[in-house]
Amino acid sequence: MVDVGGTTLRVGRYEEDGQCLARVIRTPLDGLGRYPDAPAAVLQRRVLTQVAQTVESYLGSPAGEGASAVGTAFAGPVTADGVVTAAPTVWGGGGSAVEVEAWLRRRLAMPTHVVNDMTASVWRYACPGSADADFCLITVSSGIGNKVYRDGVVLVDRSGAGGEMGHWPADPTAEDVVCDCGGRGHLGAIASGRGILRAARLAGGRDPRAFRDSLLGEWFAADPAMLTNEDLVRAIRSGDDFALSVLRAALRPLAQAIAAVHSAIGIGRYVIIGGFATAVGERFAHHLGDQLAGFGCFGLSDDQARSMIEMGAPDDDHALIGMGRMLSQVSPAIDRQGVRHACPGRG
Repeated sequence: MVDVGGTTLRVGRYEEDGQCLARVIRTPLDGLGRYPDAPAAVLQRRVLTQVAQTVESYLGSPAGEGASAVGTAFAGPVTADGVVTAAPTVWGGGGSAVEVEAWLRRRLAMPTHVVNDMTASVWRYACPGSADADFCLITVSSGIGNKVYRDGVVLVDRSGAGGEMGHWPADPTAEDVVCDCGGRGHLGAIASGRGILRAARLAGGRDPRAFRDSLLGEWFAADPAMLTNEDLVRAIRSGDDFALSVLRAALRPLAQAIAAVHSAIGIGRYVIIGGFATAVGERFAHHLGDQLAGFGCFGLSDDQARSMIEMGAPDDDHALIGMGRMLSQVSPAIDRQGVRHACPGRG
């Protein structure tokens, strides 16, 4: 299984007998995060070459011996036939659509399937027939994405549309908040890990006294530009007022988006995953729940609104495990973007 994320490339083996993941390798992705000034076309070539070479190396090692197929989860809209139509967190805005599935199948000379990373991740948590079967999975990492699972189906059409919550224009007036896709004021530019770090640096510049008095100021003197996501997460987990105020402000538009989904289609369970959210931990769910209660959800008490938010498993294996479960139980001939199947268990 392969997971092409905005920051990290992950490759692992899914053990069908135990429905578990084994022998995972992780490496920084040769994409926008490492080469922010490179054109999209250049990053596309770099990323695809890196993916192919990494998978070939893995398949040629003892870890990959006997593999029967390669499933690839990709961070961006993916059509039913494996065409990646956009990948802002991977190669930025622009760039043509890429037939990733067909290209990898030719290169690797074995069955290969490509779906959106959130579509794959859903199958880690999907369990049709249970009391909490329907849910919305949301990732807060380099960017923000989501998928809704309802009645045994991932809600996405064959063009790959659906689940791009991060590109909702949460604040169209925020001209200086530029998304990786080039749009202004998108949710992903505000409430993702990259967006929250940017907000913390700006807040430190606007209010140097508050920054100096915070744990972050203690660690970095008067230079908020030195902040990293790791430092910001550490301050949030330590209960630092400055860091928490930045987090709460960033979570308001995410809470608004969740309230809109709930009002529109009645989904009452929201599972949060992604590197930044997972690093913050339960505090993330707590503060997001508070923001959601503050806005109010039609027909729900504040406590009921808060209870809709839960954290996913505290790791970054969602897409790898989900992809393995999906391919092990769903015929590749069926539309892989949303299909009914027996409960694969919960991760």
